[in-house]
Amino acid sequence: MLLSLASVLAFGCENSPPGVKMGATNPIIWADVPDASMIRVGDTYYMSSTTMHMSPGVPIMKSTDLSNWELVNYAYDTLVDNDAMNMENGEQTYGRGSWASSLRFHDGTYYISTFSATSGRTHIYTTKDIENGPWEEHTFAPSLHDNTLIFEDGKMYLVWGAGELRIVELKQDLSGIVEGTEQVLIENATEPSGPNIMLPAEGSQMYKANGKYYLFNISWPRGGMRTVIIHRSDSLFGPYEGRVALQDRGIAQGGLIETPEGDWYAFLFRDYGSVGRIPYLSPVTWEDGWPIIGTDGVVPDTLWSLPASKSLIPGVVNSDDFSREAGDPDLPLVWQWNHNPVNEYWSVSERPGYLRITNHRVGDSFVYTQNTLTQRTIGPRSTGEIAIDVGNMKNGDVAGLGALQANYGYIAIKMVGGKKSLIMAKGSPREAEEIVEEIPLDQSVIYLKAALDFEERKDKGHFLYSLDGENWKELGSEIQMSYTLPHFMGYRFALFNYATESTGGFVDFDYFNITAE
Repeated sequence: MLLSLASVLAFGCENSPPGVKMGATNPIIWADVPDASMIRVGDTYYMSSTTMHMSPGVPIMKSTDLSNWELVNYAYDTLVDNDAMNMENGEQTYGRGSWASSLRFHDGTYYISTFSATSGRTHIYTTKDIENGPWEEHTFAPSLHDNTLIFEDGKMYLVWGAGELRIVELKQDLSGIVEGTEQVLIENATEPSGPNIMLPAEGSQMYKANGKYYLFNISWPRGGMRTVIIHRSDSLFGPYEGRVALQDRGIAQGGLIETPEGDWYAFLFRDYGSVGRIPYLSPVTWEDGWPIIGTDGVVPDTLWSLPASKSLIPGVVNSDDFSREAGDPDLPLVWQWNHNPVNEYWSVSERPGYLRITNHRVGDSFVYTQNTLTQRTIGPRSTGEIAIDVGNMKNGDVAGLGALQANYGYIAIKMVGGKKSLIMAKGSPREAEEIVEEIPLDQSVIYLKAALDFEERKDKGHFLYSLDGENWKELGSEIQMSYTLPHFMGYRFALFNYATESTGGFVDFDYFNITAE
């Protein structure tokens, strides 16, 4: 059971309260889980997030204590079946896909609304069973930016926009908007954070608490940092008054959650370099009807009122030996494909205990490859390790383990002229891919590692290999990782295989192990 927040605040934050050995620490999840939307149903919390161009998408996480989280579902397997999501005809949709979602529970039904530049539509998913589904999809044009869903007097509304925020009623069957209901809700939601703005107020999350309506947004003043803005009103339709609620290390964008004991928290995220946008929790107190985030304007590093988090592995990321028992899913929820997969060309059953990826088209590269399987990287330091059997590669094939972002690096086996070599390569949108080091390889099973350091935003990556799985040697050079907008996502461990000359070559991944410090 959670400690009362009031009792913890009364005790003070310098020491752990009696009976508590260690509190939760921020970040709550040291991994890329941005744009969170959170609800509580009974004693259980659920959170949705953004994974953009990954499939499946809109991950659902579950917690019973706000600190320990586990993946339990996704809202969809495929956002849309088009060239961009399928990586066909030279198209891709890095940094787009689906963005910030709004998760709600109303009259026994769970709702997730999101929007997509890739589809050009607003998507709403509904289910009676958030952990098991099935989900029903409802879509309509246009794509309403950073929308938040709210229910009022038997009607459904979406609030959305940037700077100027608007509200519209939805049809009861969620097939579109009710004509003639769109109106401006707040003409200039950015105003509380000043006139010199780089990013106008967006990231809307609407809540009703204590009889009032609270609308959370973020702005980004030039030369400043992400800023939390809160507007409140006695009526859903206004008028609204607004104020700056937080400016602390760029920790922003999110909303409110209440515990069963009546304590309040704000869930937010912080930009943290190449690992991505990582979730923070902050205690909330109330003053004159306003939620006050943190203590003296600072989000605490330790939350004594919550238990320590021990869930990152296996709740959010996890190792996998690719062995499956009858009834097991082919892939656990920790895995996501880079864009839509082509399911005929990967398998965990063709060779039991292995993930097989078969090349089915030519002319690909590391960042333009179907069936690249990914997991989040995690902080402060994490290492991904694989064993791979490359005995069935064809000339021109490249397969291995990568650190996937726009500025990428990887270690892989390359086959040319019937001979294999081990390579370490790196590339970026501004620079052509470079093979930094290449050595001959005369065995079929090889062990590879990607070791990534995010502590204090070092953002350094190293790649290693072993011929026996015990003795390791670094290959190539260190890469300088960076969070870039073309991908708009923290780095991912990536298992890949692509062809440049002919189809039909395949590789078998024996395992993926992830460790963290």
